[in-house]
Amino acid sequence: MSGLPTDASPLVFQGVHKSYKTHFWQRPVVSLDGFDLEVRPGEVLGLLGPNGAGKTTTIKLALGLIFPDRGAVRLMGRPASEPAARRGVGYLPENPYFPDDLTAAELVELAARLHGVPAAERNARARTLLETVGLADVADRQLRRFSKGMVQRAGMARALVGEPRFVVLDEPMSGLDPVGRREFRDLILGLKARGTTVLFSSHVLSDAEMLCDRVAILRRGRLVEVADLSAVEQDRRVLRWEADVRGGAAIAGGELVSERGEERLWRFPAEATAAGILAAAADAGARIESLAPQRETLEDLFLRALAQGEERP
Repeated sequence: MSGLPTDASPLVFQGVHKSYKTHFWQRPVVSLDGFDLEVRPGEVLGLLGPNGAGKTTTIKLALGLIFPDRGAVRLMGRPASEPAARRGVGYLPENPYFPDDLTAAELVELAARLHGVPAAERNARARTLLETVGLADVADRQLRRFSKGMVQRAGMARALVGEPRFVVLDEPMSGLDPVGRREFRDLILGLKARGTTVLFSSHVLSDAEMLCDRVAILRRGRLVEVADLSAVEQDRRVLRWEADVRGGAAIAGGELVSERGEERLWRFPAEATAAGILAAAADAGARIESLAPQRETLEDLFLRALAQGEERP
C-alpha cells in the first residue's frame, strides 16, 4: 500500500456518465447519468435500488473494471483505472466463480500469494480467515462440493486475505441461510469496528438498515437520495386505540390509517406531543390502548426516494 494517500476518501465519483450498447444499431442504454458520490473513510455505505438501477455498474466503475464515458472515478486517492489504486481493496462479486478443483484453503492461500503474503504465513492466514467465515471444518474440501452460500463465504475469506482498508461487496449475502446472513452481518460490523470502509449493494433493506451508516439510493442510473441513517428522525407518532366513539368522532390532528372493528390506528405529525394526542383522544371519547413514537424506517425512505425520482425529469 506504499504511496497511497491515507487521508483521501476511499471512493469518489464526480459527474460520472456510463452507457452501453446492446446492439450496434440500437441507441445506447444509460446506466449512470451525472453520478456523484463520496464514500467516507471508515463508514459502511449501502447501495440500494431496484434491478437495473445501476448498482453493479457503480461497483465495476469503482474497481476499474469498466471506464466512464464522462466524469471521474477516484479509488484510494488515485484514478480507478490505475492498478495501484486497487491495492488495499478487497472485492466479493455477487456470483463468485473459482476453480472448483481447489479446496477452500488452497483458494485463500493462492490469493495470499498474489497479495505478497510470505509463504510461511499463507496457510495460517487462510485457516484463520476460513474460521472467521465459518468454513474451518471444510477448509480442505474442494469447492465443487460447496453450496452457493459456502462459495460466498470462501469468496469473503479471499477478499479479506490482503487485510484491505476498503472492502467492496456486491450482494454479499446472496444465497446464505438465516444463520449465514447473521454471521455475515457480524463480519461486516467487525470490519467497521476495525476502521475498514465497506461499500455493499443489497436488495434486502433490513440488512442495510442494520449495517449501514449511510445509504445511497439509485433509480434508473441516477442518485435520488443519500441518507445518514443515524439522522433519520422520527417523523410521526402512532396512536393505536380501542374506543366507544360517539357518532364516529375523529381525533383532532390525526389521520385514520386503518380500522378493524373498534380498533383503529391513527397517525400524527412529528410536532404533535403525547399530552396533546391524549387530550384530543379524550375529547373524542376514545380509550387509548397504546401511544408510541415511531421512527421512519428505511423502507419508508426507500419508497419515498424512488417516488420522488419518478417525478424528476
